[in-house]
Amino acid sequence: MIDASGRVLGRVATEIAVLLRGKNKPTFTSNLDGGAFVVVINADKVVLTGRKEEQKRYYRHSGYLGNLKTETVADIRKKKPTEILRIAVKGMLPKNRLQSLFINRLKLFAGENHTYGSAKFINK
Repeated sequence: MIDASGRVLGRVATEIAVLLRGKNKPTFTSNLDGGAFVVVINADKVVLTGRKEEQKRYYRHSGYLGNLKTETVADIRKKKPTEILRIAVKGMLPKNRLQSLFINRLKLFAGENHTYGSAKFINK
């Protein structure tokens, strides 16, 4: 379990990606799934440095001509506050069949309340 309140987005995302892949374990193998579930609370309170809140843009394309959608971090934070952290972690995971397994084990919560009571905290 990780508390993301007041922490920088990239630093938290790398820590989460390492735990999801299992790179912190001595039995790590790159082609096998050996990671753990990661529960993140206060994911909406993650901090971006500089002026990234207004300047950073996320792009997605449907595949059709002229359908390039752009959104700023502030727009995404209003709609889905935890989506910023999910996008950052997904970008740090390998682009193969294991990526969906890893990202499904990531549980993000906007506040303090969560449904995973017996998880232990990792404070760094």
